[in-house]
Amino acid sequence: MAGQNEHMELLEQLEQLLAQGDTSALNAFLDEQNISIVAEWIDEYPNHAARILSALSVHRAASTFKILDLSMQRHVIHELSPYKTAELLNELPADDRTSLLEELPSEVVKELIRLLDPEERKITLKLLGYKEDSVGRLMTPDYIAVFMDWTVQEVLEHIRAFGKDSETIDVIYVIDESGKFIDDIRIREFLLADPDKHVSEMIDGRFITLNVNDDQSMANEVFKMNNRVALPVIDDHNVLLGIVTIDDVLWVASEEFSEDMQMMGGVEALDLPYLETPFFSLYKKRIGWLVILFLGEMLTATAMGFFQGEIEKAAVLALFIPLIISSGGNSGSQAATLIIQALAVGDITIGDWWRIMRREILSGVALGAVLGIVGFMRISIWQSLGNTYGAHWLLIGFTVAVALVGVVLWGTLSGSMLPLILKKLGADPAASSAPFIATLVDVTGLVIYFSVAYLFLHGIML
Repeated sequence: MAGQNEHMELLEQLEQLLAQGDTSALNAFLDEQNISIVAEWIDEYPNHAARILSALSVHRAASTFKILDLSMQRHVIHELSPYKTAELLNELPADDRTSLLEELPSEVVKELIRLLDPEERKITLKLLGYKEDSVGRLMTPDYIAVFMDWTVQEVLEHIRAFGKDSETIDVIYVIDESGKFIDDIRIREFLLADPDKHVSEMIDGRFITLNVNDDQSMANEVFKMNNRVALPVIDDHNVLLGIVTIDDVLWVASEEFSEDMQMMGGVEALDLPYLETPFFSLYKKRIGWLVILFLGEMLTATAMGFFQGEIEKAAVLALFIPLIISSGGNSGSQAATLIIQALAVGDITIGDWWRIMRREILSGVALGAVLGIVGFMRISIWQSLGNTYGAHWLLIGFTVAVALVGVVLWGTLSGSMLPLILKKLGADPAASSAPFIATLVDVTGLVIYFSVAYLFLHGIML
């Protein structure tokens, strides 16, 4: 409670300073605050975002700008003066600047690149030249590199001289005279070593590298499997080009998670936050999937037409159609969600398909059996209360129970195998969205249901 009161007091103080227009007092006040708090205030007072950032030192302004949402970053860039924009962009780390620029329209990017210093412009254009979603777009050229023949004392002096310009000094990179990567060494090893010891005596060859053309999702997996805060990025000739830090990879993982969630809901991934996405763009993202799903559901009507004769002879069967197909769709959606998520975090691979199929066969039978028992009990209770289903109610009950086992089994198999098939074909597994699986199982579920009904009721009701 005390923390909330303190927060409110600081907010009131900020409002007063913004209203008074006392720039020096605002500067002094903001310099005392944590940048995460300043970022929250910018979100709460978007109309004053440019003014708040301008009141910070350029270093603190860049650090604050980095943690703002993309939509707020775009707003701030639009509101800042050209001078302040140039100052801010030049201060941003190269990888963060590239992440911002690749999300902006090309004409805006051209204008902003003109504001950069020559050296920063060269670096930015180089990073933007790598293909989208590659490690090259994530890396920063700001790192500490040393040579094999240096002593520990020389390394430490080099870090003191140039460490402030590096993205991180937790890891020091060893290269040869041609810039080829040799090894990476944690800074604690230098701090604990004898000052006269040579770097060549400290290398152990236990390093992990990323290729500049690797996919960003692969970098995410490498970081997850290894306890590293940064990894070196090399080209095909083993030349060290830059480093990728864990914060950038976490941002990529968050973006991919959001895209997967949207695709699993039957929507193309949004390029902008929901409220900032133009209506027509949002419409286009949704209508494609809806048309595909609608055409799929038309097959359900076709299947029902095929079994029209059976429905007319035993109209009671139609009562259970929604129950049957919804159970299959739900089980398929469950399986698809589990498999897509497991693929995304690396818990399973395509090579595990047989183990996954065996588990889903057992799961499908077990889950379907429970639903079948519940369905049979429901028919039994309704029959006892009012003779609802006639003289052949027992056969109808068995039909529904067995059909539920078959449909749920088919749903779990479809939901678990389709993402793996898409992954094998090089497509995004998230494209096998829950609505798509449900539609697929709806159609096939009807075939299973009426096939079971024919088996039990042929010559009796059919």
